[in-house]
Amino acid sequence: MKLLTRQFFSAAVLIATLCLGSNVALADPTKVVYHIDDAASQGLKGLRNIRNHLDVSPQTKIIVVTHANGVDILMDGAKDAKSGTEYAPLVGALKSRGVRFEVCEITLRNRSLKKEQFTLDAEFTPSGVVRIADLQYKDRYAYIRP
Repeated sequence: MKLLTRQFFSAAVLIATLCLGSNVALADPTKVVYHIDDAASQGLKGLRNIRNHLDVSPQTKIIVVTHANGVDILMDGAKDAKSGTEYAPLVGALKSRGVRFEVCEITLRNRSLKKEQFTLDAEFTPSGVVRIADLQYKDRYAYIRP
């Protein structure tokens, strides 16, 4: 009987430990990488998605990785081609809420762009696609492509 009681108690402790461990994981903020590779089709929509995301879940850690034509949202003076809306105020507002914006340096070379052409809110990463893969695989970021 004592052996059965000890086994039951050990099982209860194990279950409680597992439950507490999963609650700790749930307390960590959600981490999301937004992937933008075309400013024309994803620029405004993506920035609005991110704003809405933070309005509902302000503790979310968000990194926006841009490459190809997506880097255009972070260029000085850039505007949405259809509406004429400037990206910089939207990007600045999101940056003030903790969002990081990264530009692919391979894109810079391929398009003959210079870092000085980008807003101060932009950070740079050697490869946009490698950065996205690392964030997903190594750092467990959820992936969203608006």
